Amino acid sequence: MKIAILSRNRKLYSTRRLVAAAEARGHEVHVINPLRCYMNITSRKPQVIHGGKVLSGFDAVIPRIGASITFYGTAVLRQFEMMGVYSANESVAIARARDKLRSLQLLARAGVALPITGYANSPSDIDDVIRQVGGPPLVIKLLTGSQGIGVVLAETQQAAESVIDAFMDLKANILVQEFIQEAKGADIRAFVLGGKVIAAMRRQAKPGEFRSNLHRGGHAEMIQLSPEERALAVRAARTLGLNIAGVDMLQSASGPLVIEVNSTPGLEGIETSTNVDVAGKIIEFIEKHAKPGKTATKGTG
Repeated sequence: MKIAILSRNRKLYSTRRLVAAAEARGHEVHVINPLRCYMNITSRKPQVIHGGKVLSGFDAVIPRIGASITFYGTAVLRQFEMMGVYSANESVAIARARDKLRSLQLLARAGVALPITGYANSPSDIDDVIRQVGGPPLVIKLLTGSQGIGVVLAETQQAAESVIDAFMDLKANILVQEFIQEAKGADIRAFVLGGKVIAAMRRQAKPGEFRSNLHRGGHAEMIQLSPEERALAVRAARTLGLNIAGVDMLQSASGPLVIEVNSTPGLEGIETSTNVDVAGKIIEFIEKHAKPGKTATKGTG
């Protein structure tokens, strides 16, 4: 097979692992920077061009599109889809997951358990949003944040109002979410591939920090999921139409809760902590499912 990996940096762990896994199975692999691609949009012969060369003959594409380039990256991916190239994660599914508000609404509609979450536009509604969520303490999240950036824990009413006021003054869109105290700074990342959890890790925040992201200094260890946690992760990924997903969950007193679904989950943390060859399993999945004109599983909206 001829496989394209859309990635801005071929030196990243995830990109290197996917290249190695594909080449080990005899495939031809090309790492393509989506920001260096340009497109010829036509109904008869859509094209993606990179460095003056038309990209053709690809059987599959693996999108490793960072949050900061979602708009252009998904546009390039759509163009590959228009050319009949199979995508491991479809462009519309990535867009669903990247829009935090939309993804939470879709998950809630599908009955996926979530923390209580509030969203408002007017500063005059702040007090009522805080009451609805049940805080403080509560978590305030930028809709455009990633890797724990733009996530703030407000432990008092005054702190919550100050943070929300500041974000709103900057015209930033935010979510206000209940703080799950019993999680004790830990969360679960379930790696879902093709409707199955293939690996899972528990991430623990460093002392004095409530964000468990590995980029924030947290550490990870392998975990065995309960049947309820496994089913919840699979349902969340399926709801958004993602074949490849990192589903982040918290263990609450009322059961597991989904806090986010990542459409481009990193491989380093999950492979290092579980010793599962996730990259190899992704390539195997593509071998089984990549067919001309076939796209990924559709989500719910």
